[in-house]
Amino acid sequence: MLTTLKTAYTDTRAHELGWDLGRGPLPALACMDVELDDTHVQLRLLGASHQVLLGEEYGSCSETVACLPGRSAPLPLGVSKRFGEWEYEFAARVERLSPGSFAGRAQELLALVADHPNGFAGTFPGAPSAFTALLVQRHEGQIRWRTWHSYPQEGCLVSTRTRVATRAREERKGAGAPREPATVPVCGPAMA
Repeated sequence: MLTTLKTAYTDTRAHELGWDLGRGPLPALACMDVELDDTHVQLRLLGASHQVLLGEEYGSCSETVACLPGRSAPLPLGVSKRFGEWEYEFAARVERLSPGSFAGRAQELLALVADHPNGFAGTFPGAPSAFTALLVQRHEGQIRWRTWHSYPQEGCLVSTRTRVATRAREERKGAGAPREPATVPVCGPAMA
């Protein structure tokens, strides 16, 4: 799904992106809810980038990649850690492209995400190459997503890959009564 965000594009820079794991829901400009078997995923487009919220029977998990004041960590090249009941892996890459290559790559990525049933992208009015895009899917019991953040004024494209799985999922299913499913909040008000 492709949407035009109802806010002007602000001149941010790729190096201003930060990463946070476990942050609560932030005000979003647009949201898309996806059901992947027993997992609810909410893709959130923020004025300053993206947030992914997961909820399933073993707890919830959230990832935020955004230009936020007071962020807890700069954008890492890679992270592998346990977060609650989750095994979490994250990788980021920054590409610097020529103006012609940048415009072509932006259109290619927007088409890919717009045509995918679990793809969500937001563009900014008057800046067709400025966008944030997310694509989520389940693969072999894991939730995986990719994101792309474009910075046309720099010719930079930031891409991320995330893989999340619950620890000892099969063992937990057989042990005791299942937990109540976690709930993911609905999309909040747009940023001012």
